Amino acid sequence: MDSLLQFGLDASRWFQTTFPQLEGFFQLISTLGIEEFYLALFPLIYWSVHKEAGRALAYVFLVGNVLNTTLKHAFRQPRPFWLDPTLEKFTDGGYGIPSGHTQFTTTIYLFAATWVRRRWMWLFAILMIIVMGISRIYLGSHFVHDVAAGFVLGLLVLGGYLIWQRRYQTHFEKRILGQRLLTVVAVPVAFTAVYGIIRLIIGEPDLTVDWASRIPEIELESLEGFVTAVSSLLGAGIGLVLERSRIRFLVEGAIWQRAVRYLLGMVIAVAIWAGLGQIFPDDPLWLALPLRLLRYALLTLWVTYYAPWAFVKLKLAQAKPDPGIEMTM
Repeated sequence: MDSLLQFGLDASRWFQTTFPQLEGFFQLISTLGIEEFYLALFPLIYWSVHKEAGRALAYVFLVGNVLNTTLKHAFRQPRPFWLDPTLEKFTDGGYGIPSGHTQFTTTIYLFAATWVRRRWMWLFAILMIIVMGISRIYLGSHFVHDVAAGFVLGLLVLGGYLIWQRRYQTHFEKRILGQRLLTVVAVPVAFTAVYGIIRLIIGEPDLTVDWASRIPEIELESLEGFVTAVSSLLGAGIGLVLERSRIRFLVEGAIWQRAVRYLLGMVIAVAIWAGLGQIFPDDPLWLALPLRLLRYALLTLWVTYYAPWAFVKLKLAQAKPDPGIEMTM
């Protein structure tokens, strides 16, 4: 067995045997790193707490998610519990490297620290990154190098956003609506092209590995995961651009208004997600994948555009007056 994989297995075994009383704690920490947690958190921030922070957090997360799903499929590496089932302490799907939990924690918490700009927030962010990384190793979900790769990727995603924010964002937002829409459509299209090229390069998976029995399911899950990620990015990008141009809703308002926004918005979001999930078939793939793309694009379009539109129409939020036309070529 590869020495790097063996080192990771030994690390998971050591944590589990040395600190068995921490299993519940680390399961809780890992639960705070699942995609569903963030997908419930971002609308709360965007609709009811701080619109600009919510916009940025959501888009950065979705870009990172596309990168993570692409790289997982590209590397096709196992998880520790695939090699030693006794190590499994948490339910996880998909390939191993890079660790999505560690990546998202690194990006989101350090983003929050740069936004809050308080020493306590920096300390909390660093602590959460460390604890999340340890939890993934402890629970047998990731090797040590998976966690390290997730941390580095999370830093790169955050760094990319900060460069964009400081050098290009202002210029981008002054461009005409059509150009901005073209850009946010081109980004997921470019990611899809890269993913397609990677799939052609890596070819079929190796069915001689010890965990080969898992490969058919994981391959399908990886493909579906990429479609989910790229369609969510597409819908969110379009929605965020349209909202800033057409709606311009304001987060300010009474506590009850903010609470109703979130509850109403999430009820409809869950209805879209679950309802279309029941209606759309899982096979054949040539039909299921385009419908999955439509499902998640509509979901994020609701969150980013139609929900704010509804809030304004229902008097649950105010809208900023139209600043007038400003075009930059």
